[in-house]
Amino acid sequence: MFIFFQKSDPFPGPAPIPEDRLQKFKRKDKLKKPHRKQHKLRDIIARSEDASEMAQKQAARFDLLLPEEAGFLEGDEDEDTCMISQEDIAEAVDITSGAKYFNLKLSQFGPYRLDYSKTGRHLLLGGRRGHVACIDWASKQLMCEINVMESVNDVKWLHTEAMYAVAQKKWLYIYDSNGIELHCIRKFNDVLRMQFLPYHFLLATASATSFLQYLDVSVGKEVAAICTKTGRLDVMCQNPHNAIIHLGHANGTVTLWSPNQKEALVKMLCHQGGVRSVAVDKTGTYMVTSGMDKKLKVYDVRTFKPLKSYFLPAGAACLSLSQRGLLSAATGDVVQVYKDVCSMPVTKPYMAHRLRGTVWGLHFCPFEDVLGVGHGDGFTSMLVPGAGEPNFDGLDANPYRSAKQRQEWEVKALMEKIQPDLISLDPTELAQVDQATWEQRHQDRVEVLGFDPLAKEKFVPKYKKKGRSSAGAIERRKKQVAHEEQRDVIRKSVEDKMKMEKERKERERKKAALSTQKSALDRFKK
Repeated sequence: MFIFFQKSDPFPGPAPIPEDRLQKFKRKDKLKKPHRKQHKLRDIIARSEDASEMAQKQAARFDLLLPEEAGFLEGDEDEDTCMISQEDIAEAVDITSGAKYFNLKLSQFGPYRLDYSKTGRHLLLGGRRGHVACIDWASKQLMCEINVMESVNDVKWLHTEAMYAVAQKKWLYIYDSNGIELHCIRKFNDVLRMQFLPYHFLLATASATSFLQYLDVSVGKEVAAICTKTGRLDVMCQNPHNAIIHLGHANGTVTLWSPNQKEALVKMLCHQGGVRSVAVDKTGTYMVTSGMDKKLKVYDVRTFKPLKSYFLPAGAACLSLSQRGLLSAATGDVVQVYKDVCSMPVTKPYMAHRLRGTVWGLHFCPFEDVLGVGHGDGFTSMLVPGAGEPNFDGLDANPYRSAKQRQEWEVKALMEKIQPDLISLDPTELAQVDQATWEQRHQDRVEVLGFDPLAKEKFVPKYKKKGRSSAGAIERRKKQVAHEEQRDVIRKSVEDKMKMEKERKERERKKAALSTQKSALDRFKK
């Protein structure tokens, strides 16, 4: 006869997850649960928080399986990385990475503005003298090339690589990837800068007439038109965290705007001269500005206070922040890349490169260690090790998606489109109730109706047969209901009184504990 003994598991339960890894994937704090009577809402919130917590733990566990790591540039002994040329980097890396460094000599129609698609695979170029080109830059395949026969101020991809917007001399135009004109929007005139909000399907434009306008590209309607009254708007960027638009002005201020407010949410005095460029990192925590006073400043957007200030001999005309926090600043025909500008003081650039013409546009390519530079002599693709995020989210921005996957993603993105009314400085406020606003609306409703619709109706006893609805019985039922309501009020007041008494005793206990502690000055007491 054999007897088998079952061994106990030496590591029961799920494997523990480090707290720092959990914090990396944390998206929001827990919500305050409503009153007990609202049991359905409590259940919905509880299920939502359980699902969010499970997703956070699963993402933290699968973080170990991410195959790619961020690269970096390291020089030899006593060698500065800013002295390493692009040709040396292209020779040292593999053939695929080396092919990402190239120059397009387009001196006839420059200088050039540029924009990369959300997946980082497609490049859009717009020359000042009317030249517009779409390129699948990874395979060096030209998608379309047109000349609009008038000056181009800015170009911007829309939600997919099938459509893009071009801010021309007079009006705003929408083209498809074959170069066919789809729309001419005459309400948007004299546009100088554009930003596209991918989760709201909004195209934000800043014009020379001081207007900030929002276009919903899913329905083709203007959502908001705001007169900023600050003059010509040629400095613009967006905060990827909360979709707030940052505008730079000639008086040295930076203003923050939302489509549901006619006035600026925040006004910050950043420079003594005009603001030349503004950039915000992907977390929405830091903002970098450059001005005519030849200073480069880093601000904490949460507190709107300056953290660091650097002096550049010739100032920075263009700024761009990468997914990994690298900052590129263009001064004339020189592009300098700085590392860890937001977290620690910087004394020298991480990389530097001189171009053939004056820089007119800068943009880091998503998910690639590539910096695109548009200048007077064409376009240059620079290699910047450590700039791009090595691991991409295939459900959000997949550089290798097929046409069918792109169609399915587009349908899902349209169904999950966020309304413009939800754009605010603090996105976490969307899950809370504005009590003051609710009380004001309730008061207005009472004034219009003449009575309070939410007031508790007065108890009216029902009529009962067989002599049970006599005057005395009706009064007894009224008194019984009144006693029950009074009992609830008394119970609540007793609970509040006990809570206040408990807090008072706690304060007295802490005060007594502090009074019993001996101090170094007690020896001087008589």
